[in-house]
Amino acid sequence: MFRGSIVAIVTPFSGGQVDEERLRELVEFHLSQGTHGIVPCGTTGESATLTYEEHKHVVGVVVDQVKGRVPVIAGSGSNSTAEALELTRFAKEVRADAALVITPYYNKPPQECLYQHYSYLAKEVDFPIVIYNVPSRTGVDILPKTIARLANIPQIIGVKEATGSVRRTTDILALVDREDFCVLSGDDFIVYPLMCVGATGVISVVANVVPRMMADLVESFEKGDHSKARELHYKLQPMCEAMFYETNPIPVKAALVEMGLIQDEVRLPLCSMSQANRERLRKVLKDFGLTQR
Repeated sequence: MFRGSIVAIVTPFSGGQVDEERLRELVEFHLSQGTHGIVPCGTTGESATLTYEEHKHVVGVVVDQVKGRVPVIAGSGSNSTAEALELTRFAKEVRADAALVITPYYNKPPQECLYQHYSYLAKEVDFPIVIYNVPSRTGVDILPKTIARLANIPQIIGVKEATGSVRRTTDILALVDREDFCVLSGDDFIVYPLMCVGATGVISVVANVVPRMMADLVESFEKGDHSKARELHYKLQPMCEAMFYETNPIPVKAALVEMGLIQDEVRLPLCSMSQANRERLRKVLKDFGLTQR
């Protein structure tokens, strides 16, 4: 069962290419800051605009750099089941710890088709799969009853739940009769509330910027220190808001640029952050002690 603060790591670019050196440095940054796991090639990693070769390269680099020190959950989803199968097989081949498989976007499959999509992947690849539900991005919502059906398949070991709803996590855990099935928050601003109803952690955007704080929040909760966890919950809210001044990962990449950790590149159709929002972001970063500007 996956737990803790698991960063949905950005994919740094340089001159339009994946910046492997900076990617390896980011992995070491996270390990030094107490991050509990790493997700390469998620939404925050701009998976939708990586080529197959780039996607596999990024996953391979992260697995190689981590060297088993924390779990690596490789993004491997697609709106094509065949493509998701290829990427999930690759994640297994390079010895990632699991695959994060987003619901097929754009196609808008109904619930039975979603069940068939995930059960097919689980049948074809004997490898742990975490479902990723983010209907605001994909246009499709995998419902608790479908997740509960899929939880009967041993390879399906959890869900990243990004509906922003505490009720949704409650409904999932009420239906899933399996102690080792994990619900991970897909929204940074409700990590503490979701853990209060049974989530085991978060796959986080904010952890790219303040990894130690997010790790401390989760660890405080696990130790039973609700006062500290709640305090960090409220302290993190301005950063959670800042990470969505514009479409993710535009703000988080802008923040990492301000911190001197990556170059200022996102891939079209995303573009650099507006100057007005960049100034707002700089103020938040300064308040967190992450920049002098």
